[in-house]
Amino acid sequence: MPGIFIYSEDSAIARQLVTAGLSLKAAVNQPVVVISLTSADTAGFIAAGADKVFDLHGENVWPEGYATAIGDIIAAENASVVLVGATARGKDVAAKVAATLQAGMVTEAQSVAFVDGQLETTRMMYGGLALCTEAVTLPALVTVAARTFEEPAPSAGTGEVVSYQAAVDARVSISNVCPIERQGVDISAAERIVCVGRGLAKKEDMALAEALAGGLKAEVACSRGIAEDYHWLPVERYIGISGQKVKPELYFSLGVSGQVQHVAGIRDSRIIVAVDSNEKAPIFQAADYGIVGDLYEIVPLLTAALSK
Repeated sequence: MPGIFIYSEDSAIARQLVTAGLSLKAAVNQPVVVISLTSADTAGFIAAGADKVFDLHGENVWPEGYATAIGDIIAAENASVVLVGATARGKDVAAKVAATLQAGMVTEAQSVAFVDGQLETTRMMYGGLALCTEAVTLPALVTVAARTFEEPAPSAGTGEVVSYQAAVDARVSISNVCPIERQGVDISAAERIVCVGRGLAKKEDMALAEALAGGLKAEVACSRGIAEDYHWLPVERYIGISGQKVKPELYFSLGVSGQVQHVAGIRDSRIIVAVDSNEKAPIFQAADYGIVGDLYEIVPLLTAALSK
C-alpha cells in the first residue's frame, strides 16, 4: 500500500516531518511511516502520529551506510513520498535513494502538497528573492530543513513498530573522525537571538550586545563580516544564506544592514526587531518593528528597561 515515508538521523527533525506527513495523509489517506535508526525513538514517533515505524538494526554506526536498506524498504512498501531531514547526512542518503529508485527529488522544500496526482513543493531561490514552485511525479523524495514544521502534540498513538535487520553497505569505512569544536550553543535552535553587524564600531562594543542579550535571555549572533572579516565571533554564529539559518521567537538586530544574503537566514523568525541609523537599510523591510537611531544610545536604554 502506498505511504508517506519519513527519515532523518536526527529524531527531532523526523518528528517535525511527521507534521508534514500528517497533512499529506489528510489529503490522500495514506499511512505515515517513519524509518528510524534508534529503537529509543520509536515510541516518540508513534506518539507524534506515525502509523508505522521501521526500527532499523545493523552493525554500521554511520547513517550513510543505511541508504541501500532505506531504499529497499521504500521500494518494497511502494512509498509515494519520502520526506528526509535536510542535514548533511540526510541529503547524502536522500540523493543515494533517489538515484537508486530513479525518482525525482526536491531539496530544501518549505511546503509540500498533493496536486493533480503529483507532489507540489515550494522553496526559496536566489537568496530568498523568489519562491519556486515545482511539481514532481510520484514517487518523490523531498529534503526539508530543521524547524520548517513544528512537532505534533504527543498523543496516545496506536501505530505499529516493525523491527528490520538492515544489510548495511560496508564498501566505505570511517578511518578517523575529527569533531568540530563549537563555541557556545547551537544558534539555529535558539529561541531568542541578538545579532550584531558592522554598525558596531569596535570589538569592545560587543559588550552592548551581550548585555542586551542577557536581559532578553538570548544568544548573540552576527552577520558574515563580523565573523569572517573581523573575527569578533566564531563562524558558527554568523547568520545568512551561507551560514546559519535560524527560526527564533525573537530576532533582534543591531547595526545589521540586512542584505538579501542575511535576510535569507532570518526570514522564518516569528518577530524581527531592527535597530539601525540608516532609515533606508534593507533590514527594515523584513522587520516587524524598527528603530531608526544610534544603537549606542538605544541599546543601553533598552537594556536598562529590561533590567527593571
